[in-house]
Amino acid sequence: MKKLFGTIASVAAVLTLCAATATAGNLVIKGSTTVLPISQIAVEDYMKAHPDVNISLSGGGSSNGIKAIIDGSTDIANASRFIKDKEVAMAQEKGVYPVPFAVAYDSIIPIVHPSNTLTAITLAQLKDIYMGKITNFKEIGGPDLKIVICSRDTSSGTYETWEGKVMKKERVTPAAQMMASNGAVAQAVSSNKNAMGYIGIGYLNDTVKPLKVDGVEGTKESTLNGTFPISRPLFMFTNGWPKGDTLNFVNYMLHPDKGQKAVEKAGYVPLY
Repeated sequence: MKKLFGTIASVAAVLTLCAATATAGNLVIKGSTTVLPISQIAVEDYMKAHPDVNISLSGGGSSNGIKAIIDGSTDIANASRFIKDKEVAMAQEKGVYPVPFAVAYDSIIPIVHPSNTLTAITLAQLKDIYMGKITNFKEIGGPDLKIVICSRDTSSGTYETWEGKVMKKERVTPAAQMMASNGAVAQAVSSNKNAMGYIGIGYLNDTVKPLKVDGVEGTKESTLNGTFPISRPLFMFTNGWPKGDTLNFVNYMLHPDKGQKAVEKAGYVPLY
């Protein structure tokens, strides 16, 4: 982790040294709904400080963001996962060279309805629930309620992380309700006492109940020190080393007193 911090700090320093004067222009950002709340705050603040720059921001999932950087329809791709080898190969075929910048840290928190008496769960239990082997909360010490499984869809970086860290590449049961955003999962769980889902830490609110995983609570501290078992970095990708408005916005995101404040405001974990 310390090595990663050093790398990030070095990248930030190089970016600052290379920054060019911003010229009037447009910037397009697409991708992860996990990174979206961070970007919304950062974009609003950035455009106030740089009124000559117009920024278009949209979600759609990490896979769609990376696809957009490959096909040239975005300047920055938000992603809650790292780029896949097959995506790198597709990019190189088109002469595109995606460059990653870690902009924040996140934990994926399992959630239930606030009325659910369950407070903690294990990774093994989560896997069995999402495989359809455990179907009632009473099997894991909760209330006698049949579990309604809420999951992100397969274009989501959050789903990819869940698949890797929880499912261990096993398939999520076809009975799961697949949803297009963190917000949709939170809404579904908040309105159904039988539901279970998972969301990025920045989407936690009083309408859902977070669960400890393997005895560890998902907090900023446990995310940053790596003790929460479902944690990850969040990225912005550019096509090659960024220039102009793209470079200046990436610089802004990495600045401790600028973009990293947006990370905090959105409820995620800053780099520093």
